Amino acid sequence: MSFSSEVKEELSKFNNFSNENVIYAELYGYVLSRNTKRVKNKLSFSTSSEYNINRFGKMLTKINIDYKIKIQGKNYIITYNDELLDFKNITFTTTEQKKAVIRGAFMGGGSINNPNNKYHLEITFNSGESQKIVQGILNEFDINTKSLQRGDKYSLYIKEGEIISNFLAIIGANKAVIRYEEIRVIKDKRNNINRLVNCETANLNKTISASVLQVQAINLLKSKKKFDELPDNLREIAELRLANPDANLVELGQMLDIPIGKSGANHRLNKILKIAQELEE
Repeated sequence: MSFSSEVKEELSKFNNFSNENVIYAELYGYVLSRNTKRVKNKLSFSTSSEYNINRFGKMLTKINIDYKIKIQGKNYIITYNDELLDFKNITFTTTEQKKAVIRGAFMGGGSINNPNNKYHLEITFNSGESQKIVQGILNEFDINTKSLQRGDKYSLYIKEGEIISNFLAIIGANKAVIRYEEIRVIKDKRNNINRLVNCETANLNKTISASVLQVQAINLLKSKKKFDELPDNLREIAELRLANPDANLVELGQMLDIPIGKSGANHRLNKILKIAQELEE
């Protein structure tokens, strides 16, 4: 079962059936979604989820509206008389009602990727007006979404993990929030470790490249019989570099009889490089 299906299964068990106004609000969210169609005075909602179709049917039963369910391929289609459920003169003002509208829209036309793969939540709508209605409600909860239109397909989407987690909490998918956050924390830690490893690798490569040039310069001085002419402080660090080609500047500086810092070690080695370069010219 996909992560999206698991979320919808959890939401299908959300108990709000004691409050008719909240039921109306959630049904309104469903009706705004792309998976609803009106034909004359009939409205139908289509889904491949048995949990989803059962929840829709239960809500209609609670407000005494008859309906029919049929199976078409892999989809369940529920149909009822649209004239019996007119939302034109209904306003949803309470926090719970607004949450219910969002929940219904997600149940009706929403999907969410497994956070192990990528952060992406999307809801599709039957019109641009429906899209704007839900986006306006989400803005009230500080859930920032981006809108998209492809032909006659309207959608809202979120690509930030933290915002998706907040969205799930608002619509009542508490178990999904816990699982989502667990995955997100592990994923973020893994990404941080990878960044550190990449940084360490880059630093190591830089150290090795610099060391190779330094060793070459020192060997050149030796071959030209100029090594013994170096000042004592340069000969000392040169011998240490030959003996410790993998050491970084900090480590090299600490090996000296009188330890010096990174900049001091770098300064001495650069002097050796310059002397070697002058010999080659």
